[in-house]
Amino acid sequence: MKIYQLYRRQQLNLTVQEAWEFFSSPYNLNDITPAFFHVAITAKVPEKIYAGLLLSYQMQAVLGISMTWLSEISHCDEPKRFVYEQRIGPFKFWSHEVCLTEMHNGIVLEDIMFYAMPFGWLGQLINSVLIASKLECIFDTRRDYLQHKWGDNG
Repeated sequence: MKIYQLYRRQQLNLTVQEAWEFFSSPYNLNDITPAFFHVAITAKVPEKIYAGLLLSYQMQAVLGISMTWLSEISHCDEPKRFVYEQRIGPFKFWSHEVCLTEMHNGIVLEDIMFYAMPFGWLGQLINSVLIASKLECIFDTRRDYLQHKWGDNG
């Protein structure tokens, strides 16, 4: 099984608590992703996330095909980091860690993703032809939205 990694780092002008409230809420996903990536939350989400919390979505990420995604918050260290992992969804494996580090003039946001495709060599081909570029687009849109809203101008 081939494991892929995607890493992003960005400095933003907001407090760590403001960042935590924004990034730990799945209700903000549609604001920070491209239009083709539509997320509908299908089960109630509490105000605060916690380790063990299951999040249920329907999403249209590739070719407009609706997919079910169930993720679990596997680690939660408020307000510094959380990790969500796919339990049901399109990937063989998916883990996304969100780290928030307080700086003197805001925060540093780090996104650390590891994923694996199903279907062996066919999944690797699909990743190289379609999925890797879609993921880059999703995180480019996220970066641009966050830069516009809370970008570091210094």
